[in-house]
Amino acid sequence: MNLHEYQGKEILASYGVRIQRGIVATTPDEAVAAAKQLTEQTGTGWHVVKAQVHAGGRGKGGGVKLAKNLDEVRERAEQIIGMMLVTPQTSAEGKKVHQVLIAEDVYYPGETPTSEFYMSVLLDRAAGKPMIMYSPDGGMDIEEVAENHPERIFTELIDPSVGLQDFQARRIAFNLGLSGAAFKEMIAFVKSLVKAYQGADASLFEINPVLKTSDDKIMAVDAKVVLDDNALFRHPNLAAMRDTREEDPTEVRAGEVGLNFVKLDGNVGCMVNGAGLAMATMDIIKMAGGNPANFLDVGGTADAQRVETAFRIILEDSNVKAILVNIFGGIVRCDRVAQGIVDAYRSIGEIPVPIIVRLQGTNAAEAKKLIEDSGLKVYSAIMLQEAADLVRQHVG
Repeated sequence: MNLHEYQGKEILASYGVRIQRGIVATTPDEAVAAAKQLTEQTGTGWHVVKAQVHAGGRGKGGGVKLAKNLDEVRERAEQIIGMMLVTPQTSAEGKKVHQVLIAEDVYYPGETPTSEFYMSVLLDRAAGKPMIMYSPDGGMDIEEVAENHPERIFTELIDPSVGLQDFQARRIAFNLGLSGAAFKEMIAFVKSLVKAYQGADASLFEINPVLKTSDDKIMAVDAKVVLDDNALFRHPNLAAMRDTREEDPTEVRAGEVGLNFVKLDGNVGCMVNGAGLAMATMDIIKMAGGNPANFLDVGGTADAQRVETAFRIILEDSNVKAILVNIFGGIVRCDRVAQGIVDAYRSIGEIPVPIIVRLQGTNAAEAKKLIEDSGLKVYSAIMLQEAADLVRQHVG
């Protein structure tokens, strides 16, 4: 589950990480009020207006702007709230901005230059351990640094049996070129960041930039946080931070009825029971000359109601030219699934695309006969090759 910057910063602050303070606003009036409140709290007269969307590269898309007075705060908020923000991490259409973060300006004008670093905590899947990835070259162009100067990207593996060690935190601060008070501040920052990552059951904490201020303070100026969906049951307070406006509405609706659904860009809808079978089914579609239009796992109870809901969700995609149902009857009998498909088809009415049904497992032969005798526009298969041939016939 993705979080907004301001939500990620709330988590960081709860674990003792120094953050760039800010207040969320949904209207220009709220933005001005937030700026006044921040001025009272921090003494700053300048503010940064930041679009709150689930995408990086907001600055390059015009979603992060400096305001030097209250009039500019209002003007920047009017420009950003409601805009379709296009960044390197969004579609060409972009994402609509519903709210902005009014943040304190931490780049003190006229004082000693500051330094920006990049730091993230994520899982190194090859090593099977959490990893800190960091660079002395933080800021908007970190992707270019990684591509052109990979020697400037450092990593530190964390052994989960002992956690982050003091010498590792010191090595990170040393590699970032810090000394004195900033060196000690960075050690504390890294330790707290790792605690936040572990405590929130996150899959990613990315801070870009981590700022060394002119008075040697270390703080998080941004925060990209991704939480592990499978661990949210342990964190109802974090689960409540979900912003469904930032997600595909079809995926949201599928989740509400217990379907695992991910929309893709192809032309063949997939309905399966089991994630592994879903991956194999998408491979079959590709081999047959088609492209998967979605990943949809109906789970172990493929009854008529769930199948009907799955059909309706798949058919919302106008690019779908055929639907491949690939069910393995282990816990559930194939003939029961077949009856569910027939009942769902009749409930929906005329389905404008061919449906290819491959059922294998308990009572597969009975299921095939049931579908063939239904008189509906449904093509039955038992073997994978049969299903692939039918897909090729209808979309190839």
